[in-house]
Amino acid sequence: MTDSATPPAQKSLLPGRPFPLGATLDSGGVNFAVFSAGAQCIELCLFDERGETEIARIALPAMKHHVWHGYLKGAGAGTIYGFRAHGPYLPAAGLRFNANKLLVDPYARWLVGPRNSHELMCADERTSDGQPNALPDGRDSASVCPKAVVVNEAFDWGDEPRPNTPLGESVIYEAHVRGLTMLREDLDPSIRGTFKALGDPKLIAHLKHLGVTALELLPVHPVLHDLFLIEAGLCNYWGYNNFNYFSPDPRYLAGNSPNEVREAVKRLHQAGIEVIIDVVYNHTGEGGARGPSVAFRGLDNASYYALEAGRPEEYVNDTGCGNTLNVSHPAVLKMVMDSLRYWVESFHVDGFRFDLATTLARGPDGFDAQSGFFSAILQDPVLSQVKLIAEPWDVGPGGYQVGNFPAGFSEWNDRFRDCVRRFWRGDAGQRGEIAARLSASPDFFDRDARGPDASLNFVTAHDGFTLADLVTYAERHNLANGENNRDGSSNNWSSNWGAADGESNAEVAAVRERVKRAMLTTLFMSQGALMLLGGDEFGRTQGGNNNAYCHDSPLSWIDWRLATQEPGAALCAFVSRLARLRRELRPVRASTFLHGELLLPAMRDTDWFDADGSIITGASWNDGSVRTFALRRVLRQGDHDFDAVLLLFNASSAVARFVLPDPVLPWRVRLDSNHLEGGDEFDAGPDLAVAPHSVVVLSATLKNGPK
Repeated sequence: MTDSATPPAQKSLLPGRPFPLGATLDSGGVNFAVFSAGAQCIELCLFDERGETEIARIALPAMKHHVWHGYLKGAGAGTIYGFRAHGPYLPAAGLRFNANKLLVDPYARWLVGPRNSHELMCADERTSDGQPNALPDGRDSASVCPKAVVVNEAFDWGDEPRPNTPLGESVIYEAHVRGLTMLREDLDPSIRGTFKALGDPKLIAHLKHLGVTALELLPVHPVLHDLFLIEAGLCNYWGYNNFNYFSPDPRYLAGNSPNEVREAVKRLHQAGIEVIIDVVYNHTGEGGARGPSVAFRGLDNASYYALEAGRPEEYVNDTGCGNTLNVSHPAVLKMVMDSLRYWVESFHVDGFRFDLATTLARGPDGFDAQSGFFSAILQDPVLSQVKLIAEPWDVGPGGYQVGNFPAGFSEWNDRFRDCVRRFWRGDAGQRGEIAARLSASPDFFDRDARGPDASLNFVTAHDGFTLADLVTYAERHNLANGENNRDGSSNNWSSNWGAADGESNAEVAAVRERVKRAMLTTLFMSQGALMLLGGDEFGRTQGGNNNAYCHDSPLSWIDWRLATQEPGAALCAFVSRLARLRRELRPVRASTFLHGELLLPAMRDTDWFDADGSIITGASWNDGSVRTFALRRVLRQGDHDFDAVLLLFNASSAVARFVLPDPVLPWRVRLDSNHLEGGDEFDAGPDLAVAPHSVVVLSATLKNGPK
């Protein structure tokens, strides 16, 4: 364990070294190093083996370049510790030092203890009505605070393979570590909701059956649960409220070792599945000026956070979460970079999805695609080689930046999401836009040497309706969140298809299932990268709740019984077939933007047709009443051969007959989304009937060009 039972009087620190930051274990003891540009003294606090009693408090004896450091001889793995920072408490100057508040090491590799916000964590004294009093709070917070733990990170990776699947060929599956497996009754109850469950062969078999190549996990860093949620019996389930970026959240581990994460990643890699994690470097769980002080605020508020110009007692709130991490500060940017690199090198993750990524690149003049954040990542020999996915918006000024991130980043494409929803809902005037969305949105991404995989296409995500709810509810139903149904988006482009929200009959149910399959087919047959929301493959529902961030309950957990019942089981098989077709049909996932290049006298690499087989003209594109079209995409194979795909879309409520366009090709129907099981493949004639709310996929191989 440690020497934590040694009487405090025997504790002493050698100067140690300022690098690396955090707690570094060696054969003789532990080196501690923490950044603070404004502190006058930093104390290392040691706790008993249960993390409950503070047994020593020792000033770090040395400071270099604003890094306070000391070496504890004889300490070992399992040492439980925290920091206390001494300095002025002057909120009006942006300074919030209060040594009564125990602070978590920003570089901590493991945590123990509570992770709920508590009034004792507040740095300032409060008046009777709860307002700050501009005086430091004198109560000690150690009893309610999480503590850091020194860990031995040795792990045998063996000959673990790294899949390195190109992003444009990836099928990303977004899920929550806990929600993904809590209701899997075929797993040992002791591991459900943990990383151990992610590495279980039964879950991996499901992902492989679906054709998943990457598992994208909602934030896995530790969360500080908001006081108002705790009082309401809820929690910050999604995890977008982190206060540490180096350790996994203990709620996702069956035991007490971060190596459970490594073991899960190793097993997923052995199955050819990559792991991407959602990271939240735009803000922290310490919230606004009245929030708790558990790490960054108490260590160096003025360095870690962006403060309002002229009002440093208030925080820039471009995130809508109370604060904004000051990534333009060298020490903060270093922490972010160190954290990212640590998860790649120590946990072998394959990429990151950056929450509210616009915030990370906003300077004094707004969003900057050449910012220090982008430059640091793209020049890094480790990070530049992994998958980098941005959520390209925030709530700050000029926050919507879809298409403006630099080459090397992919972006969540909400224009694809909204257009696909509107087209299949039957909204007028969607043909022109969906043509661009099916082609990897060149109007946004075809620039600066970016490829189609810059567009990460999705129809649903954790934030919003599930696919089943998208066709079942016209309005959000979020009363369970305790905010009188005011939270969550009110603009979902959804439909209940004629039955009241949540109700159904046989006719409406059939339409809903067809629309689900049509949207899934559109997603898988679109150029660009793609993401599938976990559980959509068999009809997971949240009862119309489109903002289930605060529910760690069956409301937000995936109900695996649906995968064994109809129509869920058949829908799951349908998605598996879509993934297989996407792998087989090269033109679907073309790796370059196609610009209508003439390949043969009568055929371009991309052509668009009306149902009568004629080329769509400008006037026809603008006809808002038409809800059908065909897309033909052709790629050269070698010098003389070609692969072709033809997609027939019918978003109307009536059967549409399509004349297959010239030239005559040996078309074969590969999938008809009207058929739950996919239907049998067959050779197509000169025309083809497409059912309402359906897509038909055809392919052809041409030897020496068309005859």
